[in-house]
Amino acid sequence: MRYSKVFIEAFGYELAPHVVTTREIEARLSPFFDAVGFEPGMIEALTGIKERRYWDVDHTLGEHAAAAGQKALDEAGIDPLDIGALCFCGVGQDGFEPATSCSIADRLNISRDAHVYDVKSACLGMVTGMVHVANEIELGNIRAGLVVSCETARQIVDATIEEINTHKSIEFYKEAVATMTGGSGACAVLLTDGTLGDPAFRRHAVKGGVVKNAIQHHGLCHWGFEEKGMPTHSRVIMRTQAQGVLEHGVDLALETYEMFRREFNLPENKPDKFIAHQVGAGHHHRFYSTLGIDMSKDFTTFPFLGNVGTVSLPITAAIADERGFLEPGDFVAFLGVGSGLNCYILGVEW
Repeated sequence: MRYSKVFIEAFGYELAPHVVTTREIEARLSPFFDAVGFEPGMIEALTGIKERRYWDVDHTLGEHAAAAGQKALDEAGIDPLDIGALCFCGVGQDGFEPATSCSIADRLNISRDAHVYDVKSACLGMVTGMVHVANEIELGNIRAGLVVSCETARQIVDATIEEINTHKSIEFYKEAVATMTGGSGACAVLLTDGTLGDPAFRRHAVKGGVVKNAIQHHGLCHWGFEEKGMPTHSRVIMRTQAQGVLEHGVDLALETYEMFRREFNLPENKPDKFIAHQVGAGHHHRFYSTLGIDMSKDFTTFPFLGNVGTVSLPITAAIADERGFLEPGDFVAFLGVGSGLNCYILGVEW
């Protein structure tokens, strides 16, 4: 993928209002911890996550995604009628039908001529949505597109805590503990061809990227119904073979990163910065050590946001930009591996 006229015009994001510490989650797991002899602090030590955030119990993904989208539009000073595509990319949705993007587009008064649709690709949903919108811009079909997402973790974390305490099994805990990293948040990425808004506005050029998959490992992570298909009586569960995801994910990331370096003919000192999908401390250290990347080039949000699924990578980029970590002229790599397994790396000139 190569782009010559695609720009990140602005980010927008919403932080969920309720801070939940890892120690609070461990306290709720005390029946299991007491039964197997685990000490408090183990999950924080394993993941590096101190806290994450939850939305109110009564909320919709669409309302928060729309709020993030409005912030991006306001920052860039772009009329919603100029948006040629709106794409919602969450792992979760407000229902099977209609597409969650429809309620978001309505809230934002997006043009009636716009493409309005949902994209799903596990934790890589927003990166996938960015690629689809970037392709449309590069082809000249649209001038601007808004990629949005919102994730919520309260329900699946609460349900999994109950399961862990019921089973009181270390083997079951191994397949369920990754769920404890989940957080909530919303983010929007506004992409344009650079011809809208204030000409003096600082944009970030999306230069292109690469994609690879290892779909033979699609069974390593499952978030859905406990039984096969979509039985209406079935519980929603999440199971992750965390070690398998890590091992095969790192292998895929290394292969994709080597292809990315060749495709863009990068010198040894490039990329300047990295923004990666946020999972936890173990994954982060393993990824960067395997890829041979200096971790000082990386910015993390997982210690205080946890794993926010599709929102993790773009909200990390937005916060890194706000805090001056991403500087004008930096060549930035957006790197993510998602369940499936799929891997994207995008190069952005800041």
